[in-house]
Amino acid sequence: MARTVRAATASLRRPLRGRPRRPGKRPSAPLLALLAVLGPGLIAANAGNDAGGIATYSQVGAQYGYALLWMMVVITVSLIVVQEMAARMGAVTGKGLSELIRENYGPRWSMFSTIALLIANLGICISEFVGIAAALSLIHVPGYVAVPIAAVGVWLLVVRGSYKLATRVFVAMTIPFFAYPIAAILAHPNWLHVGSAIVRPHIQLTGPYLLLFVATAGTTITPFMQLYVQSAVVERGIGPDELNAERVEVTSGSIFANLVAGFIIIATGATLYVHGHHTVNSAADAAKALEPFAGRFAEVLFAIGLLGASLLAAAILPVTAAYVIAETFGLEKGLARRPREAPVFVAVMTTLIVIGMAVALIPNMPVIKLLVLVQVVNGMLLPVTLFFVWRLSSSRELMGNYRNGRIFNLVAGATVVATSTLSVLLLVVTLTGNA
Repeated sequence: MARTVRAATASLRRPLRGRPRRPGKRPSAPLLALLAVLGPGLIAANAGNDAGGIATYSQVGAQYGYALLWMMVVITVSLIVVQEMAARMGAVTGKGLSELIRENYGPRWSMFSTIALLIANLGICISEFVGIAAALSLIHVPGYVAVPIAAVGVWLLVVRGSYKLATRVFVAMTIPFFAYPIAAILAHPNWLHVGSAIVRPHIQLTGPYLLLFVATAGTTITPFMQLYVQSAVVERGIGPDELNAERVEVTSGSIFANLVAGFIIIATGATLYVHGHHTVNSAADAAKALEPFAGRFAEVLFAIGLLGASLLAAAILPVTAAYVIAETFGLEKGLARRPREAPVFVAVMTTLIVIGMAVALIPNMPVIKLLVLVQVVNGMLLPVTLFFVWRLSSSRELMGNYRNGRIFNLVAGATVVATSTLSVLLLVVTLTGNA
């Protein structure tokens, strides 16, 4: 999700299409590069490490220690390539991904892609509100109070509010996740083992291993990211001449996000795995990874970070679904539009928020299992979106001189094949009872 929220932040500040931009000096390339690392990259990284991401990375570290760190390197490369392709298509064509799928593959494939994305988005939206409830439960705020208030706040944010102020609040709330690198160091992991795990793949063809592998791919290269990034680039009016700045943001945001994810795995591996706690059953269990840094305040620190990340992601996901529906059926869309100007766009956002809130209020919800399961579903649906991103961005007719080069085609194709193969293997070992 590394690149997604940067686009969200800027898109809300952009005026309606057709209105003149305010005159002024355009920031220089070095300044854009700096902001990509220190501004949008910070927000994007923590939004990417949302409730489902934190649960998944924590479970990876607790169950397998450092053994799966190598996959974060591979996934980071794929994430950079996929996000760049989506941004490039938006800048060159001026159209969102769903719109391009409809125009180039027909309404049936467009509907198929839309349904797959909506299933994934609904699951993640639910997981964010579950994450909100779990976070506030650590500081003894009941879910039936916290979740409805959060849902109303998110709705006001995306429909009526100022996103500029909200992102500042979210940054402040998610900064505690920078504690993970510090906690990982203070936990004194065996750095030789960490380094070895990064460069030496450790593969098991077992159900639990494949499940977490697919979940990690699903939470790191989440399907909705590509559609939102492309739609946001279009709404902001970015053209081919600004692609270099976009590439800087894609690369820096992706690397930063996955470094944080890697440190979550290292921190939980050094605190939970080495002490025999191989299962993360609750938010309180995941918070133990921060104890080397925060001591008795670990749960409070974890709650603040989890709450901020979940709120931010909960605000982005309904918007993504609204973009997809609007592009699929050719309806008005855009965060700068008023409800009367884009009624379906607003209705879709509202519906996802209400459903997410309602499911999160179900008592005795198995939080961590649900969050990881949602990421598994994302991982299994991921090849659908990636296939269209890959094929459309490599089309000579559509992209002209901006189509994929050989390296991008190779990496993108390998990502599609790898995620598809993992999904099939997971399905096979589950059906054969080897999970």
